[in-house]
Amino acid sequence: MSETMTMGECYGRAMAATAKLVSGIGPGQWHDPTPCTEWDLRVLVNHITYENLWGAELFPGKTMAEVGDRFDGDVLGDDPIGAFNRSVEAATAASTAPGVMDAVCHLSFGDVPGSEYAKQLFADMLIHGWDVAKASSQDAAMDAALVDVGLPLAEEAMSQAEGSGAFAARVPVPDGAPAQTRLLAFVGRRADWASPSPAPRG
Repeated sequence: MSETMTMGECYGRAMAATAKLVSGIGPGQWHDPTPCTEWDLRVLVNHITYENLWGAELFPGKTMAEVGDRFDGDVLGDDPIGAFNRSVEAATAASTAPGVMDAVCHLSFGDVPGSEYAKQLFADMLIHGWDVAKASSQDAAMDAALVDVGLPLAEEAMSQAEGSGAFAARVPVPDGAPAQTRLLAFVGRRADWASPSPAPRG
């Protein structure tokens, strides 16, 4: 991990980058396909908004039972960009609070330090930010510092879960491929993915 960023700060930086991309989604693009083959753009953005909303509750110590089903279903409403931005503000405040990386978070599979929860959310946000960029025909270059953090995490996660069905199959890449290409390959994505039916952004 970066010597200058906590995992919570990495998550916050990934959210900020993704917020710029979500804000760049055109009115006619919300139902365009994404690299997540079963999700269109709206479903994808709903997912990462949902994750942020949960983070804003679980980082301060709430249990899943206390949160309940409040965020089930559509959390975007009539203002998907605004809804995502508000989730980013809430999750950033929660994940960068003093001491939160060492505090206990109560997750579905057990209690973990905040840093472990932030690691999961960071990796999800980083990859899905790229998904948003590709699906909406925006610049898909990732923050190089975040790629450096995310690459070993993706390699570790894939080595543990390969064959379980939790992730898409790893994509083969040539030796010497750029770090971003290798990161994407570990999570089953091709760096040259293109939407089969892109819509205008305006």
